[in-house]
Amino acid sequence: MPGHIAIIMDGNGRWAKEKGLPRIAGHKKGVDRVREIVRFTGNLLPEVKVLTLYVFSTENWTRPKTEVAGLMELIAKYLLREVPELDRNNVRMGWIGRRSGLPKSVLDSLSESMGSLEDNTGLIMNLAINYGGRTEILDALKSICEKVSAGGMDPSGISENEFGKHLYTAGLPDLDLLIRTGGEMRISNFLLWQVAYAEILITPVYWPDFTPRHLTEAIIAYQERERRFGAV
Repeated sequence: MPGHIAIIMDGNGRWAKEKGLPRIAGHKKGVDRVREIVRFTGNLLPEVKVLTLYVFSTENWTRPKTEVAGLMELIAKYLLREVPELDRNNVRMGWIGRRSGLPKSVLDSLSESMGSLEDNTGLIMNLAINYGGRTEILDALKSICEKVSAGGMDPSGISENEFGKHLYTAGLPDLDLLIRTGGEMRISNFLLWQVAYAEILITPVYWPDFTPRHLTEAIIAYQERERRFGAV
């Protein structure tokens, strides 16, 4: 079983368009799907320790202002609204991304939600909000440079393991399985360092239609693969 699964939740807008609905309707339906997938993973897949969900990228700010504003409002409301159920299911919440640029409502909701769930010991629902893989690597590099400049770190001692301690995902297990819904064949600046030896599965199913059955099928496909990590 994969210990860490990440999902690029793509297809909300296309799902809505095909149904003649505004794009925000697809995002709202996507939130319902998050609830179902997290509940299923936390209750029935105990071997999965971390579920990282790509919620909003650093590039998504270029979308229409009305859509971005609607997404930020949806995220802030979701975080607080879901706390009781997440708590009942022993889920802990994590967040990776940059603070700068996020509205105060989202930052406050993140802080309150993570604080309310910090003592839980089950699945970690790790939300990538205002996240970019290149940004994460740059931020890690800047942090290391500051330590080297201050004399607190010897450059010759910087290993992959040490570098990983400065990433947003520090302390989390390695990524095992990356799933992208919606059929696009790219990783969209997501977990660039962590995806190095992850298995990747692309499904044409839009995120609002992605059910626990689809997740189960993805895990079965993962189990049928041979992970060699560069060896023969």
